[in-house]
Amino acid sequence: MAVRHFQYDDFSARKSVGYLLRQTLNLMQPRLEAVFADHEFTFVQWCVLMQLRDGLANRAADISRNLNHDSGALTRVIDQLDARGMIERTRSTEDRRIVELALTAQGSDAVESLIPLVVDSLNDLFADFSRDEMNQLSGLLHRVLSKLQDDSSSQGGIP
Repeated sequence: MAVRHFQYDDFSARKSVGYLLRQTLNLMQPRLEAVFADHEFTFVQWCVLMQLRDGLANRAADISRNLNHDSGALTRVIDQLDARGMIERTRSTEDRRIVELALTAQGSDAVESLIPLVVDSLNDLFADFSRDEMNQLSGLLHRVLSKLQDDSSSQGGIP
């Protein structure tokens, strides 16, 4: 029988992993957005560039899903990045209805130059954690993510 980590009689939002993850994200995002306040980029623009840089997505719909960002708002972000020469749009060779996105050399340079801002902010945030604790936290989150992705794919995309 599977281990039952949560119990009906003492379950509360504060004990819910989902609540803790959501609150962490809700508090981290403004902190990271503030890092970009004095730069010519927003945090969301940088995230789009990172999605492209790391090969996590190359289509607006996939980026929107990965970032949990409104597709209309993301289209405006992509338009801004395109107008600034940070990304380029091309029609898919396999399906002309699909527009694929890619970093330009200028976009690549920009995203690389901004990484230290995020790294420094995250290092400040996690300064009280040991390297082992950070590795453990990362490993645990990867396990949860993997489980959710496996469950989603086995259920036809429904987590």
